[in-house]
Amino acid sequence: MFISLATVKSVLKSVPRPTWLIWVLLLVEFGAGVWTGRFTASFVALGTLMLTLAPIFFARRYHIYVPRGFMGMIILFIFATLFLGEVDDFYERYWWWDLALHGGSAIGFGLIGFVAMFMLFQGDRFAAPPLAIGLFAFCFAMSIGGLWEIFEYLMDQAFGTNMQKSGIDDTMGDLMVDALGGFIGAGAGVLYLWYERGVFLSGWIGDFVTRNRRLFSKYRSK
Repeated sequence: MFISLATVKSVLKSVPRPTWLIWVLLLVEFGAGVWTGRFTASFVALGTLMLTLAPIFFARRYHIYVPRGFMGMIILFIFATLFLGEVDDFYERYWWWDLALHGGSAIGFGLIGFVAMFMLFQGDRFAAPPLAIGLFAFCFAMSIGGLWEIFEYLMDQAFGTNMQKSGIDDTMGDLMVDALGGFIGAGAGVLYLWYERGVFLSGWIGDFVTRNRRLFSKYRSK
């Protein structure tokens, strides 16, 4: 499928400029891997590049505005997980790398869970108490974290990998970090409904609601 220059320019404008550096690094790594015969690294670099572009084109396909800062964090997370974690072996080199990614993803899923629930109510702030929506967002983030831990266990059992590292200690540590991140993400949503202004991460939620009014037809400012 041919991608026009206008589409490329629109994609570049939709993300923070530091994201461009990530794409350049991935392209350089892909080329270097092909040149030196490190095809696994090239494959991971290319796959990572495709995945970082996926949320952008998904948002364009369904005409959904995603705050540039949040989109940048999604791309950075994919890059840090797949490329830095696997190719550069950050998981082994830095003990805190896995915990940082778990915490960051949990915050993101907490925000996503809150926005999804708020969309179900079409932005009607009186349909459910803010704390109830926040609780759903927290449970959503924890569910994703729990499913990931199940995936790690199944991979270790079926293919002999070492995704759980130290076993139950690693799993419980990840879940506790997921809980903290989910609480922060869900809490940002609650703060948005309480104060309706840029308090901490709630600014991203406000930006999303404002720029996607068709998804929040019952939304009314205080």
